[in-house]
Amino acid sequence: MLGEKPVVMDVAAEYQKGFQLRCEGNYREAKQVLGTVLAQDPAHVEALWQVALIKGFEGDFEGSLVDLQSLVTAHPDSVPIRYDLAMTQMMLGMVDEACANFHEVLRLDPGNQNAQKQVSYCP
Repeated sequence: MLGEKPVVMDVAAEYQKGFQLRCEGNYREAKQVLGTVLAQDPAHVEALWQVALIKGFEGDFEGSLVDLQSLVTAHPDSVPIRYDLAMTQMMLGMVDEACANFHEVLRLDPGNQNAQKQVSYCP
């Protein structure tokens, strides 16, 4: 209506809602909520990351891999995104690439216990 103020979305709260839905396995709903975040802020790294993970959880491993690699290229020091890229690579049999990323995670975060466990599978 004329004179009404537009509704301003709390991007952080909406992202948390989408993240929680993703963690609960409600991927369809999570994608919708994260889509609203990205409509407001197309460069929202965490939302892009969660959407990339959802692709993999739904079986689009190649799409997930491409999106995660793009995010790592844009944000090379992001330990959690690089770790998820490495895990996706390992699941797809890209052992050398995965191991290189696990080692990079450990270079960035020497105490990262998840990466420490995963490098035990590296040649």
